[in-house]
Amino acid sequence: MTKTLIIDGQTIPFEEGQTIMEAATVAGVYIPHLCHHEGFTPHGSCKLCTVKVNGRACTSCTFPAAEGQEVVNNSKALNDDRRKITQMLFVEGNHLCPGCEKSGNCTLQAVGYHLNMLDNHFPHFYAKRAVDSSHPDVMIDHNRCIFCTLCARASQEKDGKDVFAISGRGITKQLIVNSPSGLLKDSELDVTDAAAHICPTGAILIKRTGYQIPIGERLYDHHTIDEISFAVSGSRPSTALPPSVAVESEKD
Repeated sequence: MTKTLIIDGQTIPFEEGQTIMEAATVAGVYIPHLCHHEGFTPHGSCKLCTVKVNGRACTSCTFPAAEGQEVVNNSKALNDDRRKITQMLFVEGNHLCPGCEKSGNCTLQAVGYHLNMLDNHFPHFYAKRAVDSSHPDVMIDHNRCIFCTLCARASQEKDGKDVFAISGRGITKQLIVNSPSGLLKDSELDVTDAAAHICPTGAILIKRTGYQIPIGERLYDHHTIDEISFAVSGSRPSTALPPSVAVESEKD
């Protein structure tokens, strides 16, 4: 017998071992997220996917689905909190969207649109962060890092390496490169590694590929993030979304 839970009044089937996020995505229910990526160990670091499960706040990417759960996802209170989290991510770094190569293909930017984020709200930190362009094929712009740990998880779990890690806490937190010099050029990173392509923002970029698709013709310029999420997961296939483009959006 199929097990079910309730999300915003809708009955959602799930399989044993699935998280609430996984069950929701398969059923075509979008839960905003940044640090979650299918195929990698859930981390629960961005907190955007927080839902209320029987009145308790839980990160849906890590919390197991269970029979009898009543989940609140699309509420004003939760979306207000998600918008504040997104605003804080923008002000703690230096996200200059009009001049960023990732604009239009950026998950952070697309989440901001989805949550109707119209301004930064909080005072800007203007953090001083370096750019590491030492690698022949890949560069890191630390200004755009949101500490989602996707690059670290991809390096460890798919590439079989340990190129990236997060060091420090709070205002001192930073993405570090595991190499003798701390520079990307001295690491084991290869341009074909999953870790080089998975960044949801413009923090990790492939050199000599910028603006091959003009701004205005990119993925999120024409499709909302929930459309892309469903197309990639296969829960709602759409002929309007080229499969190769949708898959590339998840790699970026």
